[in-house]
Parts: sequence; structure tokens; C-alpha cells
Amino acid sequence: MATEYDKKLTEAKNQIKKGRVKPSPVTARTFIGWFGAQRRSTWNVHNIRSKLKEYHIITKPDFDSVWIDSYITLELETDDSSSQSESSNLEVSPDPTYRIGKLLSANKPPVSVKPDAPLSEATQLMISHDYSQLPVMTNDRQIKGIVTWASIGIRLALGKKCGFVRECMVKHHEISADTALLSAIDDIVRHGYVLTRNADGIVTGIVTTTDLSQQFRQLAEPFLLLGEIENYIRIMIQDKYTIDEIRQTCEPGRVNDDIQSISDLTLGEYLRLLENEERWNRLGLPIDRSQFCKDLEEVRQIRNKVMHFDPDELRTEDLDKLRRFVRLMQELAKVGVI
Repeated sequence: MATEYDKKLTEAKNQIKKGRVKPSPVTARTFIGWFGAQRRSTWNVHNIRSKLKEYHIITKPDFDSVWIDSYITLELETDDSSSQSESSNLEVSPDPTYRIGKLLSANKPPVSVKPDAPLSEATQLMISHDYSQLPVMTNDRQIKGIVTWASIGIRLALGKKCGFVRECMVKHHEISADTALLSAIDDIVRHGYVLTRNADGIVTGIVTTTDLSQQFRQLAEPFLLLGEIENYIRIMIQDKYTIDEIRQTCEPGRVNDDIQSISDLTLGEYLRLLENEERWNRLGLPIDRSQFCKDLEEVRQIRNKVMHFDPDELRTEDLDKLRRFVRLMQELAKVGVI
């Protein structure tokens, strides 16, 4: 039976070959969903590229280089794209750098005002949207400057006329959507924002320090939760087992000399240690062993996703599982059973 991606890629290829209109654009999220994927992990990207190669199809822009909800189109390989594909390693993304253009805020056309708009229009927009700044634009390519609460306040404090936006605006700061996120951080922090512009010269969004904070929380929270879980597990089983019992749970091929304490075990090895009923009973925990181990196995699987870093946020249900497990461990610690 043909899979969804077989049907979609075959349909697209036939459309293009018959000279019909190009297949309708789809979001990168929808596209990877054809292949049963939810995130652009290293394995998922490699698998999708392999399938595309079989059909001699490419995506423009590349499905792994854009914001997850940006639109891409399917096209047949040209001689140039085919040779480039053959010379590249399918297991490595063509662009592993995290670009600012992958952020949601860099893909939301900014609310703006025109230079001749009354200042009251700008301030109303800033208040209602809770913005600290507002781009001054004549169209989606032409930026004249930016108006901020600071630029307004300074002029009013100095007794300057400030009835229209053009009288209160200052020079804006912009970067290419292709800029590496790490390279953009200093500019964002220094100015409080940057406007982003794509390869076609269109202003695609505005990234603020608030957006930056939210993005780093999104990236960091799974790591912090997993670290907390592993620390609680170590505390829970510390001094409960002999070194020989600990070594018996190790992955095949691991050298015993490398395992000197509980801290040397992986999450999967913790799980094998606790799945044994006799070893579990030694902990004296008033909770169900099978359910605990089932939840810990889900945590282990999520950890594998997180450690194979990709720019797409973790699924909400996965993040909720980590939070629930942390909450369980915190409650056990509060009442003193671990």
C-alpha cells in the first residue's frame, strides 16, 4: 500500500512533468508530516532527503532551513541541484546553523505605521499590542525608521515638537533572516529588537529581547527538566545497591572499570536497575513500580529526542510528560521518601 509521501510526491512529479501549475505550496510542518515526522531531527531529515532523492524532487526553500510553518514548494531536480545533492552527505543537513529566520517572530510581518501618521496612532498601537517599538514603513520593503517609547519620551522631555511619527522616529536596526541566531544576540540585546529581512528584500518580522527569552526557554527547558529528573533518580537510589549490581545493568560492551558509582549510569541503565522487583522493593517507595518504570521509559525516549538537537520545539505532550515526572519526584522529596 502506498504511503502518504508516495502519493504526494508521485502526484507532484506528475503535475510538474505534464507542465501543469506547480504543486500548491505547503508548510514545512505539513510536508514532514507526510513522512510521519513531527520534528526535523537528524534522522527525520536524513530519511526525508533519501525519499526526495528517489523521486528526483527538491523543495524550495529547503524544508530544513526555514521556520517550521513557512511555505515551501516542490520542484524537480535540475542538473545543478542533482549534482549538488550527490556530492553532499545525506546524513548532514546542508545548513546546520540555527538561523534567526527559523524563529516565529521573524516570520510575522510587523505592525507598522507610516511617517506621516499622527503620533497618537503609533502610541495607540504600541499600547494595545504592548509593544516597546513600532517600525515606520511605507511598504513591506521600505523602512524609514522606528518609533519607540524612549524616542518619544526624550523628544517630549526636551520640548521638541512630536505631533507626527516622522518627528519622533529614530534610525532602525535590521539584519538578514539568514543571520545565525548566536550572531544576532548582541544586536537584539543592544537595541532591544532587530527587524528581519528575507532574501527577496521583504521585511518579514521583528525579533525582540522578549522573543529571544522565550526562544531560549523553549530550547533550554527540556534539558533542565531532564537534568532535574536524573539528579532525583540518583538521590533516590544512592547507596542502595552494590557496585556489582550497578555494573550488571550496564549497556552491553561497556567496560566495568568505567562504572564506579550510580552517577556513571545512563537513564536506560537506571531503568533496568529499577525494573527488577527485588531491587525496587529495597527503595521502600509507596508508588507503583510498573507505572513508575513506564513513565521513566517515556522520559528516556524523550531524552533521546532532545539530545539529537533540532530547532523545532518539543511536542507539548512530551514537555508535559517531563513536567509531570519532575512534579512526582519533587513531591516524593517533599515528604521525605527519597
